[in-house]
Amino acid sequence: MKPARIAPSLLAADFARLGEDVQRIEPDVDMLHLDVMDGHFVPNISFGMPVIASLRAATTVYFDCHLMTTNPDVYLEDLKEAGADLVTVHIEVVPNPTNIARRAREIGLDFGLVISPSTPFAGVEPFVELTDLLLVMSVHPGFGGQSFMPEVLPRIEAARNYIDSHALSVDIEVDGGITAQTAPLARQAGAEVFVAGTAIFRDPDPRAAVRRLRDAIEAVE
Repeated sequence: MKPARIAPSLLAADFARLGEDVQRIEPDVDMLHLDVMDGHFVPNISFGMPVIASLRAATTVYFDCHLMTTNPDVYLEDLKEAGADLVTVHIEVVPNPTNIARRAREIGLDFGLVISPSTPFAGVEPFVELTDLLLVMSVHPGFGGQSFMPEVLPRIEAARNYIDSHALSVDIEVDGGITAQTAPLARQAGAEVFVAGTAIFRDPDPRAAVRRLRDAIEAVE
């Protein structure tokens, strides 16, 4: 596996001080996870292009944009212009992602797929080779602060086995309830990128929280 990478989730940051929160943790993280919600695929609405563009002006960190939307294809160009580096879309919304993967690459975006806890790995397996990253949700999409669902660990293991057996360079990301206690479980199952919101941004010392999370992951390697 590749070295572990930490992707703090912006959803848990202080929205009145987003730029400051991101700049504070930037030296210690590998990317930033941006959840774009439309109020349709998930009940909540989060933020859109103006926020992403404003943050892009404040940091050079890699932007991992998770689209929880019913029509992700219509946002690709706007996301690229706003400063996104990677877009991930739900296989539940785009059951055949061949065209959207091609379009993303044509405009210079990295591309990934997401599976919700109710979706087995088999649902995304035929399309893994189209991706740079596979995101396995370890909570139900749409809400921050949920507890990690250990029943998703076999999905991470299945993804790890498939990627390794096919000699692919696809990253495995896990998102939801990630803490210093749960991240090692996901790492042992095969995850490489760890999305954590509450555990980082709600800590009195977010940079120390990132270091504790990384140390906990590396302790099981």
